[in-house]
Amino acid sequence: MMSEHPRELIRDLLDGTISDEDLQAIQRAPKDPGRRETVIELEQERVDWDDPIVVCLQEALYVVRKGPGEYVTKCRCGHEFGDAARNWKDSAAVIEREGETEYFVGPRAADPDWMVLREFYCPGCATRLDVEVVPPGYPFIHNFEPVLPDD
Repeated sequence: MMSEHPRELIRDLLDGTISDEDLQAIQRAPKDPGRRETVIELEQERVDWDDPIVVCLQEALYVVRKGPGEYVTKCRCGHEFGDAARNWKDSAAVIEREGETEYFVGPRAADPDWMVLREFYCPGCATRLDVEVVPPGYPFIHNFEPVLPDD
């Protein structure tokens, strides 16, 4: 299914170079049923590997098909985090810092003595992939577990 929006416009959206007017037009339009396929095609063009992207988890992080019924989480650089059913953060490089008050201000500020800031990086390219603020000792948050096709 083709996207109702031109590929160039979706590319600008992914690159962060879209104009405010075009962004608002996309946001105000009915959901575009072909956009998912267009985004996956554009993301596939950006990477240097051939494994087909099945799901874009977030910027620079994908679920790819390695073979029939075999899916892994993979960074844009090509580093593989393992089985897509597992939490990719378990295989990431992690920096954990004690909470700092400058991240949370105002009446809803978290108590820095009761939180840690975790940054998750790709071991292959050092791209920061996620950040979470949690109580000390809290397990890694599994943000998203996609439903994958049974081949």
